[in-house]
Amino acid sequence: MKKLLLLLSLAAFSFSCNQKEVKNSDKQSVGNTNSLAVFIDDKLWIGEIGDTIRKKFAAPVDGLPQEEPLFTINQYPLHAFEGSLAKNRNILYIKKEARNDFNFSENQFGVPQNLIRISGNSTASIIGHLEKNAAEIIARMQQTEIEVTQNQIKASLMDDKKFRNKFNISLLVPKTFKIVLEKDKFLWLKQEIQTGNSSILIYQVPLHSIKKNDDAINNIVRARDSIGGLYIHGTTQNSQMITEDSYSPYLINTTIGGLKAYQTKGNWELRNDTMSGPFINYSIIDAKNNRILVIEGFCYAPSTPQRDLMHELESIIKSISFL
Repeated sequence: MKKLLLLLSLAAFSFSCNQKEVKNSDKQSVGNTNSLAVFIDDKLWIGEIGDTIRKKFAAPVDGLPQEEPLFTINQYPLHAFEGSLAKNRNILYIKKEARNDFNFSENQFGVPQNLIRISGNSTASIIGHLEKNAAEIIARMQQTEIEVTQNQIKASLMDDKKFRNKFNISLLVPKTFKIVLEKDKFLWLKQEIQTGNSSILIYQVPLHSIKKNDDAINNIVRARDSIGGLYIHGTTQNSQMITEDSYSPYLINTTIGGLKAYQTKGNWELRNDTMSGPFINYSIIDAKNNRILVIEGFCYAPSTPQRDLMHELESIIKSISFL
């Protein structure tokens, strides 16, 4: 009898665990990279509110050679907010009603998930919420997308011993990247894709080479063009990689890996050649080691959208930790 009770208890425990696993898996959010589900009545979508949403959340991504939106937006009517559609990773739910409210919630119907509910009794009040909070919403959504991509990368990592030994850093890089050139304080990793390739450069320059003044962007361009001249060339003579001078790079001050850094976005090209593409460069001020550590991602994929390729490179770079 005791054995029977024990077996029944174990069976109940096993059933309980399986139920819990199913419940957790059911909570997994869905959505393509950098996608946004907008639940809103059609008449609001085609009016000023819809225009404001598109202006904010489908604005062109900085640093790409062709215009691509921050988020790929899919619009649905309010009554469709149920089932799998309610599990979208990034959701804007907008309703015109008497209550005037802005609410942000995480992981309500899926994990991870950003759900923003906005309501108002007038077009002006709803647009006011969007204008006031769009920057924060975008930042949160972008951070979630970075974390999702980093978790996907963790499923198949290349050995980071080279990064540790050369630069005293840890970095999450997929196994699909291979080292194509290695020098004393320089690494070039490349990933072949169906429509081209994407690359990561890691190198360091003297701490004083980028000064905290209006010339920071010029110093960064000078440094990356110098590296391109040394190591990255096309198949024709005098075809080194340079920063495209007809496209002014974007520069912002940021932090990464706990250190202050400059983020630069722009376009590269091969001198005397036709190859070109976007790049994202992080010049990290590592005063403790008397250096500026540079990690740059760039891609060559002329016949395909490049937003999500650059997103993957940014996700890799932002996984850095200093040992």
